[in-house]
Amino acid sequence: MGIPWLGRTCGRCRFCLRGQENLCDEPGFTGYTLDGGYAEYTVSFAAYSFPLAPTLDPVGTAPLLCAGLIGYRALRLAGKAQRLGIYGFGAAAHILAQVARWQGRRLFAFTRPGDRDAQDFARALGCEWAGGSDQLPPESLDAAIIFAPVGELVPRALEAVDKGGTVVAGGIHMSDIPSFPYRILWGERLLRSVANLTRGDGEDFLALAAQIPVRTRTRTYPLERANEALADLREGRLQGAAVLVP
Repeated sequence: MGIPWLGRTCGRCRFCLRGQENLCDEPGFTGYTLDGGYAEYTVSFAAYSFPLAPTLDPVGTAPLLCAGLIGYRALRLAGKAQRLGIYGFGAAAHILAQVARWQGRRLFAFTRPGDRDAQDFARALGCEWAGGSDQLPPESLDAAIIFAPVGELVPRALEAVDKGGTVVAGGIHMSDIPSFPYRILWGERLLRSVANLTRGDGEDFLALAAQIPVRTRTRTYPLERANEALADLREGRLQGAAVLVP
């Protein structure tokens, strides 16, 4: 069974009752408010777990249940955008790029300025352009998804999208967003965030990931080196996803 970030919901608040369980007032999150995110064995609520084929590689599958799911929800909120920008090319982005390319979208990747390795990685996964987050793409975008938790990227992404475009903030946390001129929001541009996921997102994404199929790039760490994995993630030393192995 696959256990996602959303471990349970109350089922009775106004959000749950109208099909927005990702916004539940009393949720439970795996490894945060529910025990088991960093354990060899755990107990999960069956209704919030996803059946996985026993033949699947657990290391290669693990990123799908977190980075993959939040990336897929962010892609849904980006609508039918054909020219899609991705800010921060890490675990979620390298999965999302495979889905978006399979859907026939055009991809533009934004990395830390000067990070040629990440830009080459993005191009290898089908991005037709890759550059620094301090650059504008060669043409206006229909939507942009921000995975890097850097608030200053919000106005940059708004400048990169065309009129009527959407900017989706895909992280749980982000540094403060600086003030920006109204002109880069004007033109019916939309700025929105992603909060968690629904079970429907998980079911749809896992079926799609098997159909494509999505291939993850991973680096494993023993559990006792979890802090090293987090440091590598913060410093941009990872291509793909880090996976902790108990």
